[in-house]
Amino acid sequence: MIKIIRENDFLLLEYYPQNGVQWVYDIFLKGKSITLRKTYTFKKEDLYNQDDFDNFDIDEDRIVFKIGILNGDYYKLNSEVLSLDVDLYIKSNIDINDRMFTAYRNISIFRKINEIVNEDIHIGDDSDKLPLSVFERLISLFPNTSELNKYASARIGSILRDYFDSTIDAHYIYENYMNKKYKNVKKENLINLFSHQEFEKYNYLLEQLKYMLKNEINYTEKQWQKMILQIIQLIYPKYIKVFEEVEIKDVYNNKNKRLDYLLVDSNGNIDIIEIKKPFGQSIVSQNKYRDNYIPLRELSGSVMQVEKYIFYLNKWGRQGEETLTKRYQTQLPDNFHIKIVNPSGIIIMGREHTLTQIQSEDFEVIKRKFKNVIDIITYDELVSRLEHIIYKFNTQ
Repeated sequence: MIKIIRENDFLLLEYYPQNGVQWVYDIFLKGKSITLRKTYTFKKEDLYNQDDFDNFDIDEDRIVFKIGILNGDYYKLNSEVLSLDVDLYIKSNIDINDRMFTAYRNISIFRKINEIVNEDIHIGDDSDKLPLSVFERLISLFPNTSELNKYASARIGSILRDYFDSTIDAHYIYENYMNKKYKNVKKENLINLFSHQEFEKYNYLLEQLKYMLKNEINYTEKQWQKMILQIIQLIYPKYIKVFEEVEIKDVYNNKNKRLDYLLVDSNGNIDIIEIKKPFGQSIVSQNKYRDNYIPLRELSGSVMQVEKYIFYLNKWGRQGEETLTKRYQTQLPDNFHIKIVNPSGIIIMGREHTLTQIQSEDFEVIKRKFKNVIDIITYDELVSRLEHIIYKFNTQ
């Protein structure tokens, strides 16, 4: 049994060994240390009264160790005894007991905290780094027998349910138990945390895009493409790199082709992007062809061009991956490999704000026809996407 007591300016641990105290003194005589509950490690020097060691009485039923000393309004705990890399302070007016130090199955609570936190720990009132109410809630979250049993059943059940029809839904039971246990735990809303910065970022992009659309004539084709590429990378942060004027291989005709821009995502997969200045043009014909509005020639040509590039890349295969990786390795993270795995395409061009309802419906049919390979985005849709992203962060 272990008790935490106070005497003079010391915080003490009373240990009542079930098999007597003889074995403890025997270990100390050999110059070794003892560890209790995988939490406290004591040497002979940690005895509260060194005379106890010199005048050892085999009939005694307890040993007393120093684990902390009063330091102002706090007890400063012995970091060596608790095997901590940081200093631990506990407010002196707190009821300090063994439950604060050791969790179920002799898990050292403060050592677990120290694995996550690399700074001094102060436990006390609301002005301290770790208020007592938060610390007590943290202790309650350490797994108990019931939780560990339910977790084990969930793991086993996930395998057995594929072979036995009568298997209970142990995973549901475990999740339901955990949801109840953690229902009062404060959950940090990461979206709220960064919503202001995200709102400012996307609002700036929207204003920039609208300005570009009003002043399109002031941009060369290249300037326009580079600006839109930056916007795309911020809307789609999975793309970590854009390569320009990329030479690829047409293995059938043994020729080289050159595509304008190649996107590389965080996993090394590549996609193709085509960017055209809108020139105020609609994306589909003004007149019907067999009672349908059809894509303008520039859109059809861009789709065909992107499809051919995708075809070339897929046929280039493993050789292409090695060639592109070697060519751009100095501009990529270490040990990063470019992959050609069913590349997709993005086409950004044209306007749709002047389309009629029927034209818009026909255009949607055109987009969905190529959806599995190419994402066709008009500048009005790009504006709309930014507005919806801004709405998301402005309403948090």
